Amino acid sequence: MTKKVLITGGAGFIAHHIIYRILTTTDWEIVSLDRLDYSGNLNRLADMMQDVDPSQRRRLRVVWHDLKAEINSMIAANIGQVDYILHLAAGSHVDRSIEYPMEFVMDNVVGTVNLLQFARTQKNLNRFVYFSTDEVFGPAPQGVSYSERDRYNSTNPYSASKAAAEEMCVAYHNTYNLPIYITHTMNIFGERQNPEKYVPMTIKKIFEGETLNIHFDSKTGLIGSRSYLHAEDVADAMLFLLNLKEVTFPENHMGGKCPKFNISSDEEFDNLEIAHMIGEHMGVHPKYVMSDPNIERPGHDMRYLICGDYMRELGWKKKRSVRESMKSVVEHTVKHLKEQNQN
Repeated sequence: MTKKVLITGGAGFIAHHIIYRILTTTDWEIVSLDRLDYSGNLNRLADMMQDVDPSQRRRLRVVWHDLKAEINSMIAANIGQVDYILHLAAGSHVDRSIEYPMEFVMDNVVGTVNLLQFARTQKNLNRFVYFSTDEVFGPAPQGVSYSERDRYNSTNPYSASKAAAEEMCVAYHNTYNLPIYITHTMNIFGERQNPEKYVPMTIKKIFEGETLNIHFDSKTGLIGSRSYLHAEDVADAMLFLLNLKEVTFPENHMGGKCPKFNISSDEEFDNLEIAHMIGEHMGVHPKYVMSDPNIERPGHDMRYLICGDYMRELGWKKKRSVRESMKSVVEHTVKHLKEQNQN
């Protein structure tokens, strides 16, 4: 019998890459639950669908719903019974969370609980995956990478709301025996990413000849850095987890029963290195100035890093290098920027 997967935020950046992977590698039916705001855009799905066989496109349905409200009987009937739930819908803009923290409590905590309540009504639910972030661990000092069970240290309302939603997932796993997995990812990049994010923003500024603002710590001289992973690798990791038959807890699981997984890369770059990498692919030397975000942007962390050893022990590893992936992203983004200019 064909499986069905419910993906929240399906028109969002990472989720639409997961939809593409499912459409091109399985026969599953997909329901995308989305409110289609600034982060979720049907144009993104339409652009992605050009690379999907027309006969397979009908396996995707989009259902409009804002998860701040419970999933009522009419919406539930429209969705139907599902085998998998992948929860990627979330408010994710750090600056906005600092200005409007309650929005993020409603979107990320209340929205997650409403979805968990819906999950309890599913008769054959095989897996509920909550898509969290490396930012719940807070800044990582040089030489440190956080494992799945390390303590949380949220430094802004966005990461705090994601950590709170995680704990609700853990509670539903422990209280109601829901089959929940929790994932953490770091900086994800790829085609059709929101232009406010660092990689597409950098491509656009270099394309238009603007000056980049590179964050660094004026006290230590260290430039802000992240590990980077292409969204297609994240989609691959998600399918790997859904097909995982058995989970062996690592020694440091601290007695936790709800499985957690870091979807991580072993390639770390600072922001200036990423800017130069993008510039090389565009044949341009980027213009930039250095600034201290601790002065200009409170709640901004200089470095995040999570350890991916556990996933590698289970048998998953990324398939493409950052440099190789960045080339295709730059080419795709520049092509669309040129098309926009022509219009």
